[in-house]
Amino acid sequence: MAKLYKKTSGNGTLTLYLGKRDYVDHVQNVDPIEGVVKLDPAGLAGRKVFVKLACAFHYGREDLDVIGLSFRKDIWVKHIQLYPDAGHKPNLTPMHVCLLKKAGEQGRAFTFDIATNLPCSVTLQPGPDNAGKACGVDFEVKTYIATEADPEEKLDRKDTARMTVRKIQFAPDATGAPGPRADICKSFMMSDKPVHLQASLEKEIYYHGDPINVNIKVKNETSRTVTKIKIIVEQTTDVVLYSADKYTKTVLSQDFGETIDANSTFDKSLAITPLLAENKKKRGLALEGRLKDEDTNLASNTIIRAGMDKEVLGILVSYKIKVNLMVSSGGLLGGLTASDIQVELPLILMHPKPQEV
Repeated sequence: MAKLYKKTSGNGTLTLYLGKRDYVDHVQNVDPIEGVVKLDPAGLAGRKVFVKLACAFHYGREDLDVIGLSFRKDIWVKHIQLYPDAGHKPNLTPMHVCLLKKAGEQGRAFTFDIATNLPCSVTLQPGPDNAGKACGVDFEVKTYIATEADPEEKLDRKDTARMTVRKIQFAPDATGAPGPRADICKSFMMSDKPVHLQASLEKEIYYHGDPINVNIKVKNETSRTVTKIKIIVEQTTDVVLYSADKYTKTVLSQDFGETIDANSTFDKSLAITPLLAENKKKRGLALEGRLKDEDTNLASNTIIRAGMDKEVLGILVSYKIKVNLMVSSGGLLGGLTASDIQVELPLILMHPKPQEV
């Protein structure tokens, strides 16, 4: 095992062990969470030990909970009693065996199967001055000491050990289908000839960090000049769990100084690469669920399976590319803006599937 993750409770009675913190959604199934809890019966004072997996949506600061305002909504929760033994006997995997060697004789193995209809981990980027837990959907594994599986009384922090994990999704295998294409034919006042704009992508899915070639064809039959081409990539985040909030953020805006003279044509691919590195201070941008002290990237597109309840997904993420032509003014008309000739293309951004997954 390359790396081991562990967290010990404040009182030293519980230690949670995990072999990884990223769990892959393969569409048909999700990687199970295989872990071990090391416990000291002498520190339990007659109480029980549980381990819990919760998928929750956070939409406020944690300190609001102190004044009676809830800052989270549980989407899905599962509890397992580890001590005294309540019959949870997972089939031991190589991961379990390795973790049990680390935990020793008091180690108790557990396995959580994650439901396939749950959202992937998403975090909304906080502003530079925002502190506390970011808004978003996350998964948490927590072991705790209590009298019941889900006690109404608030647990003492020293009786708990917890770790955030991520549910992630990789791009499906390439289908070979062509990428999207959009066309527009725009005529201007006092001109009997139009400008034809066609934009297309070479494929359906692009990987984070890879260049995206936008194929642009223009047939300018007017007496005007296209002075510039602007390409914009927008991320739309639809928060569907607790309200109908929808946010659109520009993650790339790039000008290309390509000119297209009157009565001429243009056919060229222009490369763009939307990156989180260029958007670090943009509040509300959807990122892949961030683990403490670990960097992340722009959120991947939400893949919705047939029959899924969108509300359970919490946050839906999508992208689109806008191609704009800036056309010079002509005759008695005023200056025209980039939005006068525009087409939009849907964009799917995801991670490639690693060889070993």
